[in-house]
Amino acid sequence: MATARGSECEIRKYQKGAELLIRKMPFQRLVRDIAQIHKSDLRFQSHAVLALQEAAEAYLVGLFEDTNLCAIHAKRVTILPKDVHLATRIRGERP
Repeated sequence: MATARGSECEIRKYQKGAELLIRKMPFQRLVRDIAQIHKSDLRFQSHAVLALQEAAEAYLVGLFEDTNLCAIHAKRVTILPKDVHLATRIRGERP
């Protein structure tokens, strides 16, 4: 159980921090690649990409919180893909 406690401490550390966890350049490339699919000549201001990253990370944190609750409800400590599916269904994000 020492590992579980260590994981909980690490999770709390990241939850309290305000810094972004996804590296900026890979995220920026992802945004530009996705935008390129829809319109080839789009440009982004740096603070727009930062806002997208903050929103994406906030979404993922919330999704993982809900996913963890699904795993706990199933009396498990490990999240599984089915927990992610259930969390997104409950949120109304998937049919």
